[in-house]
Formats: sequence, structure tokens, C-alpha cells
Amino acid sequence: MTASRPATAPGRPAYPVAPRSDTVDHVHGRRVLDPYRVLEDGAADVTRIWSAAQDRLYAAHRSARPDRFTDRLRALYAVPTATVPVWCGRRRFRIRHFAGAEHEVLCTAAPGEPERILLDPAALDPSGRTTLDAWQPARDGTLVACQLSVDGTEESVLRVLDTAGGGFLDDRIEGCRRSPVAWLPGARSFYHTRGSERGLWLHRLGDPAGRDRPIVGDERRRVYDVRLDASGRWLVVVLADGPGRPDEPMLADLAEAPPERPLLRPVLPPGLGRTRMEVGPDGRLYLLTDLDAPRRRLCVADPADPLRTRTELLAEDPDAVLAGFAVLDRARLLVLRTRHAVAELALHRTDSGAYVREVQLPGAGTVTGVSVVPGGDEAWIGYTDLLTPPSVLRYDPHTGSCGTPVPPGRIRAEARRVRYRSGDGTEVDMCVVAPSGRDPDHPVTDPDRPTTPRPTLLTGYGGFGVSLAPTYQPDALAWVEAGGVYAVAAVRGGGERGESWHRAGMREFKRNSFDDFHAAAEWLIEHGWTTRERIGAVGGSNGGLLVGAALTQRPDLFRAVVCLGPVLDMARYERFGLGRLWRAEYGTVTDPEEARWLLDYSPYHRVRDGTEYPAVLFAVFEGDTRVDPAHARKMCAALQHATASTRPILLRRESGAGHGSRAVSRLAALGGDTLAFLASQLDPAN
Repeated sequence: MTASRPATAPGRPAYPVAPRSDTVDHVHGRRVLDPYRVLEDGAADVTRIWSAAQDRLYAAHRSARPDRFTDRLRALYAVPTATVPVWCGRRRFRIRHFAGAEHEVLCTAAPGEPERILLDPAALDPSGRTTLDAWQPARDGTLVACQLSVDGTEESVLRVLDTAGGGFLDDRIEGCRRSPVAWLPGARSFYHTRGSERGLWLHRLGDPAGRDRPIVGDERRRVYDVRLDASGRWLVVVLADGPGRPDEPMLADLAEAPPERPLLRPVLPPGLGRTRMEVGPDGRLYLLTDLDAPRRRLCVADPADPLRTRTELLAEDPDAVLAGFAVLDRARLLVLRTRHAVAELALHRTDSGAYVREVQLPGAGTVTGVSVVPGGDEAWIGYTDLLTPPSVLRYDPHTGSCGTPVPPGRIRAEARRVRYRSGDGTEVDMCVVAPSGRDPDHPVTDPDRPTTPRPTLLTGYGGFGVSLAPTYQPDALAWVEAGGVYAVAAVRGGGERGESWHRAGMREFKRNSFDDFHAAAEWLIEHGWTTRERIGAVGGSNGGLLVGAALTQRPDLFRAVVCLGPVLDMARYERFGLGRLWRAEYGTVTDPEEARWLLDYSPYHRVRDGTEYPAVLFAVFEGDTRVDPAHARKMCAALQHATASTRPILLRRESGAGHGSRAVSRLAALGGDTLAFLASQLDPAN
């Protein structure tokens, strides 16, 4: 092994010396170089020394630029928010974030009682390192299964909380990761998943976890959903071989077999579509599926014989994705659709599927959830949009009225939806958020061709069928308030247009995601929103792969890139974090043809010496168990060695945090650092 000392050039940062080797893998006859493999081991002395040097380099750069954004982000993140309530028994549960608080809290209330905090992670752990990852009340509301993790690892411990007394029972189940939980009647036992295989287990209160009864699930058939109907009779289980994959929906009648030996029967042919199902108050099985309907349809069936009795209630809409439903009562249901990622909600009849009326939402936003009061007919709707924090609206189906949330003060920003063509002619949607034309300091006379190019951030995701819906984004608002433009491209691989859009950007078609992203940047430049010297790319997780591919395939197109918790080494991604679960999305290097796809675009393997790369900030989180920081460490070392540019390549490390939720102060600090980095590269005034 040798030390990698990057070539020096006038104005080029002095990067830390990285350990570089001649490691070569032979993958189906192809030589694959991996010079920074030693950096995969985060605990190795050489990695720790190199990482500490990167910390010092980043701190020096950070101290040299003004912090324009953190205080504003604290204010934008500090607004009160709430989730839709869940009713169990006569008790209501919901998550709330109170203004100025560091963490969300779990609250509860019974009729005639004021709402109270049931679980506050900050009270459990004043250090702020503990988060509430998931929770599920028992059917009578007396107990709550809570999943708590430390330092962002998402490796939760399931504890059972007594609603009346507020204390935990002795039950303790390790190895849960946002496990679905289904309580049996009587609140003495529940189904849950745990372990890397996400198997389904039955736990009885008071028993040690080692005595839990295995039900179903293995390395190839993991459980992604489990629920019981309101009567406690019908057990719903959905298995799949990975996230976003075609699944195997199953149903068991607990009236004909004991809970520890349910007779699970198929509901639909396995492996052909993705399904969400539940048994409604009318006793019918409702099936939301993309089987033979890429934009999804809603079917109903007799739960006793679903394969032979299934009929279509709502057909596939050719222009909108059927995203969800909620059965109000025996006569009516609410149906959620998304059109170009914007939510639409309507009331339909349960007997015929006939349309009754539209539910007027406050704007072009996202419905985050719908809940129904048991035995009643009112509904609660979670809503958010680019300017509105997550809030809850009460819907009365008799009057059709729906409340209106209040944005947190006046934010001078407005969103425009545009459509552009990718390299192969495919039309792709994009949302462009810019300072409002009503602001005299930032006039916009032509929405398609602004008068002045602005510093612009382009982001996307393009994977696992995930849609980038319009939601409250403090980072975007802070950037736009400062005079910039924020654009979100709905590239292929996401779910914005249903399962066919997802499949068009996965596996052998993954390059479509990258091409769509490049075309979005070119459209923004061509139409005058920005210039090549004022456009940056931002992405995290699978979106980090997207922008990692952009900076290696088109280094000329972007002035700066921020890569958060990214997947970058596609030759070895299966060995790290949860990578083994993503083989169906990306492919596997063990297959010759799939290895070719992966190696052709793997960002780490496309780094070339002497290339003028854009400025890059990698942000990694030491508690991340989904995407290992090794991806970013190796890529950072490779770019620092190879780049011929004077633009900085930096690594921001954060301990005590992971891939998911974190305290408000940490969110503001991360956003403030990334926006300040981008402003220093894109805004000449900095």
C-alpha cells in the first residue's frame, strides 16, 4: 500500500494523504480497480487518521465562509406540526412537534381529557441521541409498542408502554427496524418483524423475546406489512424480496386457526405486482394493486376466497396514480390519487366505485395520511405543500368541507410545474421553486424565461418507485428566500407516474434516471433560470447515486454537488449496510450481465485522473446502517486524488446521527452547512 498524495496545482487545496493500493478484482473477466478499499473499514487506524484529517480540512473551509442559513433554518424547522390521529378504543394517538422543541413527541387523549405527552424522546435521553422510530397502539389503547433507537442507527429496540401509567413493561425485543406491529384482541400479544430477514414473529407479553413464535419469512421472503382488521379476525401479511419489489400478499382467518399457526393463503398471484390491502367495515377485502395496472386499481373480494371473488371497484386512471384509500363507512370511501406527484382526493361509493365529489385540498400539495374515527364518518387528512408544514385537516363528508392550514408567516416563493424532454425524447416533469413574482426585489415577468439567471439547486431521487411529492422543505425555502431557485426533477425510477415509470429507471434502465437529470439541468440553463457556473446538484441516498453519476458523467454541467449518505460503489454495494436488499432494484455483480450494467455507471469507478470536477461536499453519518459511509469515503479520496480543478472536494462527518430522523438543531446545522457550501460556489456575492 502506498500513500495517495494528490498532484498539486496553483490554488488547489492541500488534501490529506490517503492510503492507496493496487487492489484489483476480476469480475467476470473484467479488471475492476479499487485503490481505496482500505477505507471501507471505518474502525481501522488508517481510516480514522484519514477521517480526522478530513475533519480538519472541512472545518477550515467552513470557518472561512459566512453562515447565512442556519438561524433561518432553525426558525423554519421550529414550526409546530402534527400527524393524522390514530384511534384505538376511545383513545386518540398522534405525533406532534411543538414549536421550538428538538424532537417530535407521541401524544394521546381520551374523550373529555386534555391531550398529554405520552412519550418524549428528549425526556428519556436529554442528550438528544434517542429517537422514536415507530409506534403502534394496542386495539383498546391501553398499551403502545414503541421502537426506539440511538445515534440514528435505526436498529430499534421494541418496548411496550403503558398508556395509563406512562411506564415501560419488562418486554424488550432487539433487532427491530421500523417493524410493522399488529396487536391481537385483548392486548396480550402482537405480531412483529425483526432481524435482517424481516421474519414475522408472535410475541406474548411477559415472555422473553427468545420465546417468540416464528410465523413466516426468510431471506428471500421478507415481511413488509402485517395488520389485522377491526374485528381481529383477518390477518394480512405482505412478503417481498426487497423494498419496492413485486410482493406476495397473503391472508389468514384467525377464526379457523390459533394465532401462532395462522393458515396464510395467497390473495393474488405472487411476484407480479405490489399490493396494499385491508378488510373494511363492510367485511370486504380491499386490494390496491398495480397487477395489470401500472398506475394501480382498487379491487374488492370476499376475504374467505379472494382469488376467485376478486372484482374491480376502481379502474386504473391513465393519467393519475391511485395512491391510497380509506373506507369511511359501509357506503363511502376516500380515494387518493396523485397527478404529476400532486395529490387529489375524492369521495366514492363503496358499492359501485361511483364518484361522489372532490375533496378540495388547500393547494398543490401532498396528502400524508387519512384516518377515520371508528364508528363515525368524519375523516382526518394530513396535508403539506412547499410552503405549508405538515398539518391536519378535518373532513366532513356530509358538507364536503375541509379546513385550511396556515403557512408559517409570509414566504415569498412560488412553484411552477414544467415539462422537458430527456435525451431519448421522454417527457419528464419538474417543479421549479423561485422567488415570488410579487416580490418587487425579484421580478419574474415570464414564468418560462426569467429575466436574471439565479443560483440554482437541482435535486431528484429516481429509485425504488419513490415519488418526490411537494412537501414542506425548509432547506428549499431558505435557499429561495436568499434569491435562489430550487428545482425537483421527477426522473425515471421514481413512482410519479406509477410502476412503469419506476421500471424505466431501474436495473438495466438505470441510465435513464441519469439522462433525465442531465436533461433537467440543461433545460434550466437553456431557459434562462441559471448558468453552468451557477447550478448545483443535491441528492441523498439513492439520490446521492444520482448526483454521483452526474458529477462523473457530466462534470462540465454542474458547478457544485452535495452528496448526502450516497450509494457510490456499485461493485461492492451489496456488502455494506442494507445493500443486499437492493439487488432487485440495481442488479447484482454476481451475474455477468448485471455486473456490466453496474460497472458501466458506478460513480466510484468512473473517476478519471486529470478531470476538472465540480466542487463536491460529501455528507456522511456515522450511525448510518442503511448506506455505509464507506461509499463516500472512497469516492472522496478518489476525487481528491484525481481532480485537476481548484474547486474543493470535502467530507462532512457527523457522529450520533444516521440515515433518518434527527433533532431539529442537527437538521438546521446540516442544512446550514450544505447551503453555505453551495452559496460559496454558486453565488458570486459570497
